[in-house]
Amino acid sequence: MRAPDDLVRGREAYARRAWKDAFELLNAADHRAALDGSDLHLLATAAFLTGHDADCDVTMTRAFHAFVAHGDPVRAARTAFWLAFMHIHTGDAARAGGWTSRARRLLDDCGDDCVERGYLLVPQALQLLMDGHVPAAQTTFGEAAAIGDRFCDADLASLARMGQGRALIRLGERARGTMLLDEAMVAVTAGEVSSVIAGTVYCSVISACFERYDVGRAQEWTLALSRWCATQPDLVAYRGECLVYRVEIKLLRGELPDALQDARRACEQLALSGMRAGSAHYLIAEIHRLHGRIAEAEEAYRLASAAGRTPQPGLALLWLAQGRLDAARAALGRVVGETREPRARLRLLDAYVDVLLASGDLPAARAAADEIASIASALETPFVNAVSARATGRVCLAAGDARAALASLRRASTIWHDIDVPYEIGRVHVHIGLACRELGDVDGGRLELETSRRVFAQLGAATDLERLEALLHSPTSRTHDALTAREVEVLRLIASGKTNRRIATDLHISEKTVARHVSNIFTKLNLSSRAAATAYAFKHQLVRAEPT
Repeated sequence: MRAPDDLVRGREAYARRAWKDAFELLNAADHRAALDGSDLHLLATAAFLTGHDADCDVTMTRAFHAFVAHGDPVRAARTAFWLAFMHIHTGDAARAGGWTSRARRLLDDCGDDCVERGYLLVPQALQLLMDGHVPAAQTTFGEAAAIGDRFCDADLASLARMGQGRALIRLGERARGTMLLDEAMVAVTAGEVSSVIAGTVYCSVISACFERYDVGRAQEWTLALSRWCATQPDLVAYRGECLVYRVEIKLLRGELPDALQDARRACEQLALSGMRAGSAHYLIAEIHRLHGRIAEAEEAYRLASAAGRTPQPGLALLWLAQGRLDAARAALGRVVGETREPRARLRLLDAYVDVLLASGDLPAARAAADEIASIASALETPFVNAVSARATGRVCLAAGDARAALASLRRASTIWHDIDVPYEIGRVHVHIGLACRELGDVDGGRLELETSRRVFAQLGAATDLERLEALLHSPTSRTHDALTAREVEVLRLIASGKTNRRIATDLHISEKTVARHVSNIFTKLNLSSRAAATAYAFKHQLVRAEPT
């Protein structure tokens, strides 16, 4: 086959977004006879879109020199921008700055009024944002967007609006900032921007959504972009941390097999890029934990920690399921104490409420739930509101106020159903079922627990399913005849107001053993809180009230 044939067919493949064919054909043509700057730019773009990052860097550099040699400073500047842009995303700030300076010098020398001047504002704005100069970054992104509009350049306009939206959100203008992010994503899913820009805008918008826990919007845009990407099967749209965000969406949606496969791919891509894969390993651990694969989960948490990502709260929840209450509380307590940023504290506090309630520390659990409510008020997103409502409901249930608990838990359930988060739906219906039982609605409680069982079975959430089966098959009539002598002793001490730690001291046993006895008591008697256990003990005369 002659080189011109490869070149023509490569250009045609590029035009129809057949990226793999375009890369192979243009690469073959280039090996036969060096391509000019325009075709080298096409080849470099096809290399990037098919995941050949090293080839992209080399080829784009050749395109830059070809444009300079041909006396085309404007196109050389555009190519230098793309090189800078790619180096920004691989964390190579020095090389990115060097290419930006080259591009700016070329444009200053030629003096043209061109859209490339707007492109060069983007790295400047990104640097301002990273340095904490958010108002200046917002202004600079706005100037770039205006230039993009003036030259009818959708790539620049979308890229700049995405940056401007994120800056506005950081400035507290959430509604305006979110509107700009949505506008940028509409351009992506409508096919108005280049495929290179599409992946970049998506990753940035999803990152912004996760910063605010705007899970519903993240899911919506992920589905829309996935449909768009399906028209380009050769496209490698997600790299590294971008792929991690997609894994989180799949995990939330209950697509665990796909999530596990993508998380492993994220580990590989991050390793190839020389970046740490801690977040990807953590998500792998979470999937194994949900499936009850303890050894695999522990190993993945270890890898996450080695890569610089704290294994909490997932590892603490794994320990809690194993009955290692002391270890879970100590680890989460330490990490919560070290973490200051409210958004990072949210998930830690959510798990901490479960651990504190399991250890019988109701005041600390209530304080954690109150802080979650404060974070929810600041972030104003449905996901966080649901987390807050569930935490409040759990604390109310443990305090013996099943009616207030039920109101909060049903609010959480409504939100989880609205944004379609299966695992959280399963979890909250367990607590709703227990609240119904506390109010005497045994049949209603069973219906709620059976809802959870269906969800957990569909997800393969083995550990949750095992605990739920114990609740479903426990007797609905309360009788302490099923308790062992030691469990009756522990129940009496619970009723006297003693914590697990004090009970362990009094009985000369470990706190872990006390926690196991408490769990057995709750299961056998169909109780859900220490307050309910106390009421039961007095009702059945297992302990006498102190005279007043």
